[in-house]
Amino acid sequence: MNIKISDHFTYKKLFTFVLPPVFMMILTSIYGVIDGYFISNFVGKTQFAAINFIYPFIMILGGTGFMIGTGGTALVAKTLGEGNEKRANELFTIMIKFCILLGIILTVSGILLIRPICILLKATEEMTDFCVIYGSIVISFTTFFMLQSNFHSFFSAAEKQRMGLVVTIIAGCANAALDALFIVVFDWGLVGAALATGIGQCIPAVAGVVFFLFTKKELRFTRCGFYPKETAKAAFNGSSEMVTELSTAIITFLFNIILLRLAGEHGVAAITILLYGEFLFNGFYLGFAIGISPIIGFQYGAQNRHELRRLY
Repeated sequence: MNIKISDHFTYKKLFTFVLPPVFMMILTSIYGVIDGYFISNFVGKTQFAAINFIYPFIMILGGTGFMIGTGGTALVAKTLGEGNEKRANELFTIMIKFCILLGIILTVSGILLIRPICILLKATEEMTDFCVIYGSIVISFTTFFMLQSNFHSFFSAAEKQRMGLVVTIIAGCANAALDALFIVVFDWGLVGAALATGIGQCIPAVAGVVFFLFTKKELRFTRCGFYPKETAKAAFNGSSEMVTELSTAIITFLFNIILLRLAGEHGVAAITILLYGEFLFNGFYLGFAIGISPIIGFQYGAQNRHELRRLY
């Protein structure tokens, strides 16, 4: 069923449209779970506690990609609904450029701050060293992770959400296979786990760039200037998704600090297993937001109030 964001939506059609983004986000949430499985079983419990101690900081950096992606998608879809395809392509292009620029800034900042944050949160000296090893490598791929998050949203706006799902499945399988190769076969430990995650994030990012660079569809890369007002509007519109990521990260930080004090590294490892379930539920809700955003944006731009009321 080829569903367009301009269609009249029934419950069935809406469910079919948002299902691929939901699965995309759930699979993306599993990246950390896969690393945790291999590290806890083949590397060590202290290393397992370390990656989950620093993971909320990685989430805070990468969560900015959700802000640009969902907010930018709504703005681009609204412009498409207004019938201004040229302007929509310009806005789409500037969102991706802004994402890359912000990703580079966050990468440098994250690598510089990772050790001070571990010390501030009272991590043990051994855990801090492991956090820096794993976190520095994963954070170096932050731009790719943010691009992956952006393209999750823009694939829906381009009505290619199934393609986005396929790319995400390939990335997830690659992550798991590389974890097994780097950790079990090559015995690279935390370095192998971090590289597997980073390479897995590169696959959707590169696939998105290639697709939107060569596609002949409505949404594609084009020449554009810099639109600070529209960029700020998109960031503000997508801030709710970023706050969701931030709240999860902050709660996880608090759990880690308290359990490290009460039960040591084993306490951090134990709560992490429970929090994996929360990551999956968050993936469901974020996936639904990503799927519905371009539909709402398009209908709002087209001033189709009757369809908007039905969608709400």
